[in-house]
Amino acid sequence: MTTASIKSTVKIRPATSADAAALGHFGALLVALHHELDPARFIAATVNTPSGYANFLERESSRGDAVVLVAQEDGTIVGYAYAALEGADYMSLRGPAGVIHDLFVDPARRRGGVGRMLFDAVVAEMDIRGAERIVLSTAYGNDAARRLFASAGFRPTMVEMTRS
Repeated sequence: MTTASIKSTVKIRPATSADAAALGHFGALLVALHHELDPARFIAATVNTPSGYANFLERESSRGDAVVLVAQEDGTIVGYAYAALEGADYMSLRGPAGVIHDLFVDPARRRGGVGRMLFDAVVAEMDIRGAERIVLSTAYGNDAARRLFASAGFRPTMVEMTRS
């Protein structure tokens, strides 16, 4: 499928409460992906993760300084993005910023342009909301995500290190 045809079939829109089950499912897959990459660093998903993540994203989407977007095709949610405007953070040694917390695409739909569409849309939302800078983190072993972010002009600025 070409990028043009993806753009005509996949729609990016704000999440609604009707999307909660899909968001919870994808949130649990995101947790599981990170745990698989580094089980000593990241928590494992549990049977409660889908509902917990769905509730969390629903609360966040109601905040005026946060945005949860979904990618939808033919009535099916195929991915989501979550970001928020945040104030100065002395732990991160940064000023106010738009922080992209989650970007997830259904594993069956990866490498087809959906992630880039979601990413561009969530970056645009942070720009519209006045973010002076936009930051994000990704798991060290998530090479595909790092390539996507670099291709959009993001550069590495921190490396988290963990001792177990």
